[in-house]
Amino acid sequence: MALRFSVLASGSTGNAMYVETGSKRVLIDAGLSGKKMDELFHRIDRDPKKLDAVLVTHEHSDHIKGVGIFARKHRLPIYANEKTWKAMDTSIGQIPLEQKFAFERGEVKSFADLEIESFGVSHDAASPMFFVFRHEGRKLVLATDMGYVSERIKATIEGADMYVFESNHDLNMLRVGRYPWNVKRRILSDLGHVSNEDSALALNDVISDNTSRIYLAHLSLDNNMKDLARLTVEQTLKQEGHRIGESLALYDTDPLTPTPLAVV
Repeated sequence: MALRFSVLASGSTGNAMYVETGSKRVLIDAGLSGKKMDELFHRIDRDPKKLDAVLVTHEHSDHIKGVGIFARKHRLPIYANEKTWKAMDTSIGQIPLEQKFAFERGEVKSFADLEIESFGVSHDAASPMFFVFRHEGRKLVLATDMGYVSERIKATIEGADMYVFESNHDLNMLRVGRYPWNVKRRILSDLGHVSNEDSALALNDVISDNTSRIYLAHLSLDNNMKDLARLTVEQTLKQEGHRIGESLALYDTDPLTPTPLAVV
């Protein structure tokens, strides 16, 4: 059975991604309301009650807004590292002990035929981490909220078949935009978000002949546009000799509309 996924929602207003194999179904983050999460699952024709795990990347509200209510409603096990559990404790409500599990940075867990590796990122949260998913020789990477893409991260995520990759802001739009300077400084810092330009450069370093799709994710509503993010990444990759639109395709993600289920 194939490895499949859908980016249910992506952006500063809420993030969630669904991954499945023939035997396991996993949700990564639930940054929208419980009601909206149920709607998103309905739109990809999947039953949230059949989820085997909810993985939490970090405690920011756009990643955990619906985690508590969604997990309680459907009686789902939640996996997060110790520091993230402590940081989100007051935000997600009471979680029954039998639904709480540890998944630390740098750890590899096997959920039957789905292997998941976590890796730490540079972001202004307690202990943020994202994931590499492996199934029958296929590799899928989820990497957003990175601040910057370190050589360690590149070594972990290189050569994937598909990427869901941060392309948060356009540098010029951010610099002239309405955000106060302290917020701009935070976004531009090593603990903030990856720009379109830096996303393109990092992707050039990690993609291989195996890579067929890149989903540009976590776009800022105020400081980016889908067309601009896609154009920036496309131009850089073309300059480096990659054939965009032939063996390699770029895809948008959306804060409200899930991507169609894709086979990795």
